[in-house]
Amino acid sequence: MTSPEARLMRPVENGGVQCGLCPRACAIAPGQRGRCGVRENRGGKGSLPFYGYITAVAADPIEKKPLYHYRPGSSILSLGFAGCNLQCPFCQNHHISQTENPPGSFMLPEEIPALARERGFRQIAYTYSEPLVHIEFLLDCMAAARDAGIANVLVSNGSVTREAASLIMPFIDAANIDLKCFSRKTYSRLLGGDMTATLAFIDAAYALGVHLEVTTLIVPGLNDAREELEGAADFLAGISPGIPWHLSAYHPAWKWEAPPTPPRLLAEAAARAREKLMFVYLGNTPGESSTQCPSCGAFLVRRQAYRIGLQDVLLKEGAYYCRRCGAPAPFR
Repeated sequence: MTSPEARLMRPVENGGVQCGLCPRACAIAPGQRGRCGVRENRGGKGSLPFYGYITAVAADPIEKKPLYHYRPGSSILSLGFAGCNLQCPFCQNHHISQTENPPGSFMLPEEIPALARERGFRQIAYTYSEPLVHIEFLLDCMAAARDAGIANVLVSNGSVTREAASLIMPFIDAANIDLKCFSRKTYSRLLGGDMTATLAFIDAAYALGVHLEVTTLIVPGLNDAREELEGAADFLAGISPGIPWHLSAYHPAWKWEAPPTPPRLLAEAAARAREKLMFVYLGNTPGESSTQCPSCGAFLVRRQAYRIGLQDVLLKEGAYYCRRCGAPAPFR
């Protein structure tokens, strides 16, 4: 498949290419790829050898993204990609994010919404690895989905430049952004990212009306310090206390062998976060994670893993309400 010319990549001296997609700003020599593994210098020009390369196509509950406040109880067509601009040593999808040529196949942008409509999906998730390193394909695919009346859901680390964010943001209907930690040092030295860029992406998404939820995987010994988690909660609450925050349990993966997140640590972190945020959910752990009406306390949605029960929630004329008291429900 012929790929379009790369955007956000410009020629520099000695046949090199400077990538402006993310804060890494990779200077790529001829014949080489950037740190993400999918953006290449071919003959002194930016090239996209993985344009349209899909590593997975799956049907998921939307809660798996995780999105708890966007079209609850619905299903979503999920697309996986190759490569990533971070190098999280605890990555649970390292077989596609950190592998040079993971298995997959090519699809044209217009084939994705056609597949979604054929299978009865009203939304597409760009997920599993880091989709934004394929921003050119996402722009084409999201535009085709928008034309077909299908919503675009982005699951991303959000570590891109403001220019890249401004290109993709108008096409995003809902997003879950991974806030890996709340330490610029950890982001830079251990993960290879830029916390400032991720925070700016979160802030911009909310300001532009994207339905926004945030996830933090709590990794013992890396980001579980009380002051760090409270700093993240303060940041989100400063944007809006209504932003759902998913605190997920870590399990050993790839290069990180610390013991799994203790359930007590997760519960205590959630209890403190709920002093600042209205909706804090636990993930990757047994137990119920439900949503109650902020006005009367009625259970709007009950969740046990991915078993979803819509209870006192009513969808009427395109908006959600509490069936018991009639107050608007916190769902998009």
